[in-house]
Amino acid sequence: MSEHSPEPDVRVDVEPSYREEESSPLENRYVFSYTVTVHNHSARNVQLMARHWKITQSSGQVQEVRGKGVVGKQPMIGPGQTFRYTSRAIIDGPVGFMEGGYTCVDTASQRPFEVDIKMFRLATPNQIH
Repeated sequence: MSEHSPEPDVRVDVEPSYREEESSPLENRYVFSYTVTVHNHSARNVQLMARHWKITQSSGQVQEVRGKGVVGKQPMIGPGQTFRYTSRAIIDGPVGFMEGGYTCVDTASQRPFEVDIKMFRLATPNQIH
């Protein structure tokens, strides 16, 4: 057995949704909600400590967002459990992209590790590109 155990197996799924009633295309304001599900497939407790998002606007401008936890929490996610939350992003056009990651801690060893969040698309309905 090695001294260094592998990082816990944590995966993230994201489901974006356009919020037409909150958006104002005439003002270049496109609001999206996104529901994130964090799956802990490991045998250890993990705690989500911080987030990092890179938001690419329709204009090409990139915004970076960093902060403690998510939606005001630093959730503990037990073995086999999930944590789900919904947040929002506002972009300047009908299509944008988000990607990022979470900094988590294996609570047994107190070792931090990163969980990547693959790029996903924010797009109003009927956008082809």
